[in-house]
Parts: sequence; structure tokens; C-alpha cells
Amino acid sequence: MGTINQIVNMALLDKYDNPLTARQAAHLLRRITFGSSQESITQLAGKTTETVVGFLLSKTTAPGPPKDPANKTFHDLPWGYPATEEMEQNKNDAIRCALIKGWWIGQMLQQKSNIIEKMTLFWQNHFVSTATDVSDARFIYGQYQLLRKHALGNFRTFVIDITKDPAMLWYLNGNENVVGKPNENYGRELQELFTIGQGNYDENDVKNAARVLTGWRPVGFRNTASAEVTVEFRALRHDTGNKIFSSHYQNTVIKGRNGTSAGDLELGELVDMILRQDATALFIVRKIYRWFVQAEISPLIENEVIKPLAALFRNDYEIKPVLSQLFNSQHFYDAKLIGSQIKSPLELVIGSLSHFNQNVPDPVKDRGTYDLFTQYLAAKARELQMEVFDQPTVFGWQPYYDTDFYELWINSTTLALRGAYSDAIIKGIPALKININSLDLAKKVSDPSNPIVLVNELTNYLFAFDLTQSQKDYLIDEILIPGLPRYEWGVEWNQYISNQGDILKRNSVKRKIDNMYQYLLRLAEFQMG
Repeated sequence: MGTINQIVNMALLDKYDNPLTARQAAHLLRRITFGSSQESITQLAGKTTETVVGFLLSKTTAPGPPKDPANKTFHDLPWGYPATEEMEQNKNDAIRCALIKGWWIGQMLQQKSNIIEKMTLFWQNHFVSTATDVSDARFIYGQYQLLRKHALGNFRTFVIDITKDPAMLWYLNGNENVVGKPNENYGRELQELFTIGQGNYDENDVKNAARVLTGWRPVGFRNTASAEVTVEFRALRHDTGNKIFSSHYQNTVIKGRNGTSAGDLELGELVDMILRQDATALFIVRKIYRWFVQAEISPLIENEVIKPLAALFRNDYEIKPVLSQLFNSQHFYDAKLIGSQIKSPLELVIGSLSHFNQNVPDPVKDRGTYDLFTQYLAAKARELQMEVFDQPTVFGWQPYYDTDFYELWINSTTLALRGAYSDAIIKGIPALKININSLDLAKKVSDPSNPIVLVNELTNYLFAFDLTQSQKDYLIDEILIPGLPRYEWGVEWNQYISNQGDILKRNSVKRKIDNMYQYLLRLAEFQMG
């Protein structure tokens, strides 16, 4: 077995020892979560990375399950309940899958200062199963629970559990994989997409991996009589012959077994064999790096970041220590990396609302608005080509695997849709209780009556990097107070502060600030995170 080269020069992964600036804290929040508010940035600025990263990677309590519009859980009921006809059952399941998507996006918005939902999304895009293909909402919710449970845990345990996950077994035809007629779908994707990557196995390895995995099947798929959703191993459907792998795996032989324990024993050996290879840790670490840092991996980054992190990962395949070292590193806070990524649709949709401290409506006390709100966000993510639990292929969303085309998040259509979305939330959507109070943000400025101070401080929290002086001058003179001398802003602001009960004065000031925010959120700089 080869070993990952140990890198002598570890400077890029050395701990960043200085207290975080506000800009660095915002950068960390944008990458680890879906966005940041002025309050969350201020809370973390001035602290060490060790303190902040430990906080952001801390354990959280799993949320309660999604519920139907009557506030009744459905993950613990038979499929299609309470429908009796298949057409109605299909319709109900589609509705519940949509509810799960909206519910999860609501969790993303609520989880403001923790990595867990962002990391769960990473793994859902890694171990892809789609609601459209699985078409059982209980299976999809169960997979969400599994992904969240293991998101920061042990990768070996994760791979074993996802292999036996009911949704994954259904999505990649594991239920059809039986002795004499092996289905190779999962055996191939396990290696190509989930663990070791292309070029590190051959077709013989795909065939033998499929033989190892024969005999597993999900229980409860679309069962209208029982709520049980689980998995079982059928020994009589398992290939008991020896499985001989290629030189990619040092010609390892996995001994064929009989009996009820055969499936787990052979699966464990298969996963251990894959994890022994250097290429596996490297493959996973590269995906983590591209998700959280940047798409391009230069030879320098490969040698001084990827390989050392992969060596750490291979110690015991614990996920959290790898993330901790990356987010504590000097490299992560390199000024060239701040604002270097195009925001994904979910980062844009959720992050825009997070910046303005938008809350999710109460799912019990205000259920109607909650459903409208979460489904609206899910629809926007879908329009922008990032529908949760419904990637276009098993490869996931294209910008994360087709790394030469990371800019695919942006085209003429999606750019217009991004602008229309940001316009809408600034204007407000009363039916969804989206009512951005831009005046609250302006009041937190050190001197909101001074248009220079106002623009400087508001844009400092909104963007990953400074606007140019000409951009700031344009904001003041052409957007905030077009055609007026700058002192007029101070006069108008002070009149509003002195008479806050005057609706006309309030609306006049708010309209100007809203116009500025609409302009700001349409700038190319706002698309970068």
C-alpha cells in the first residue's frame, strides 16, 4: 500500500493566529453557512479562528420532522396516507417531497451560525439520490436524517450506512442487485463518484463490487399498509463466491460468505479496501476544498493543502478534523480567496435574507405563510438551477463536478432571475411576510446622516471586498440622492429621526435606502462570495 507524500512546507495550513477582522469573519460565515448578517459578523470579529471555528463546527440538535399543512408528521405514516387511490397517493407524495425541500431550505435559513446544514447539503450533492426518482417522501426524509447525522462524523461509517440507505438502494438499483444478475449501478458510482474517483479502478472492480453488494433491498417502499421504512439483507440473493479485485486494489480478495452476516462483513471489507487507497482521501478532500474554498486546484494547492489534509483524513477518516484544520489555516484567509467564488443559488437566495435578518414564519402558529415562504424559496432555487434533493444527474449540480465551468451558475437567464429575486425581497412580499427593514440597518451605522459614512459601512457588511471610490460616489450622487447636494441627505435623515411617527418622512428615507439596496444587490460584486 502506498502512502500519501508528507509535505515538509506546511505554511499554507499553519494556523491563522491573528484575531479575525470583520471581513474575514464574514468570509468564514459565507463559506461555512449560507450568508451573514451584521450582527453575526460583529459577534465573531476580534476572536481567534480556533474559537470561531470550534463554535461553527459544534454539535447541534437535529430539527423536528417536516409536517403536512395540517401540522401532522408523515415520515411515520404509511405511504400515500390518507389517500386510497394510486393517483391521489402519487399526488400526495409529490406534495410531501416538495414540503421536505421547502422545510430543509427553512432549516438552512434558521441555522445561521453553524456548518451543519451547509455540510449536509455538500453530502447530499455527493451521495446523490433524487426525490423525483425515489418518489417516496419517507425515503427522502430518512436520507436527510442520515446525511445530517454523519455530516461531521466518520466517513467509513458514513459510506457503509449510505450504501444500505433505502433511498440510495432504490435510486441506484441496489434492490435489483442479486446473485446471477448483478446490477452494477451502485458498485460503479460507489467508486467513481462517492469514494476513489475515476482512473483508480477498472471494470473488473465494478463487477466485483456489485457482487459484494448483492442481496440488499429496501423495505417499505410505497407501502400503504405499514409505516416501517428500513433495509434488509437476503442471504439467498447474495453472491457467495470470492471477489477478486484488480491491481488498483492490490489484487485484494474478498472472501464470499453465507448467512445473515455475509452482507455486512463483505461490505465492511469492500469499504476498507477502498479507504486504504491514497486516492480515496485525496478525492474527498478535493471535493471539500472546491465546495468551501475555490474550484481551481493548482499544483501548489495540491501539494501544500490537499495532500496534507488527505493524510490527516486517512488517519481515521474523521471528517471534522479536516474541516477544522482547513478553516483554521492561513490559506483559508488569503485575501485573494475572499470573494473569489460565485455564490451558488442557495447562497444567494438564503444569504440575501440572512443579511437582512429575515425570519422564517412560525410553522405552527402561521402555517399558511410558512408554506408559502418555504415553497417560494425552493422555487427560486429551482429556477436558478439548484433544486435540493433533485440534481439533474447522479454527478450532482454541474458547477461542482465540471470544475472548468464553475461560472455555470451565471448566464443571461439566471443573472436576470437573481436580480428579479433581490428586487422582490427589497420591495417586500407581504403574503410571505418578507418585509426588509432597511432603516434598521441604516440606524446601526455610526453616522447615518452622513451619506459617505452610510455607504461605506453598509457596503462593508454587504460585499466580500471594497467597492471603488467611483462606485461609492455614484451610489451617493446618482442612486441615494440623485440630483441633490449631499448635505440634503443629512437634512432629510435628521428630520426623519426627529419625527419617526411621520409616515411620509419615514417612507421618503426608506425609499431612498431601498433604491440603493436594489442597485447594490444587482451589482456583479454581490454575486461573489
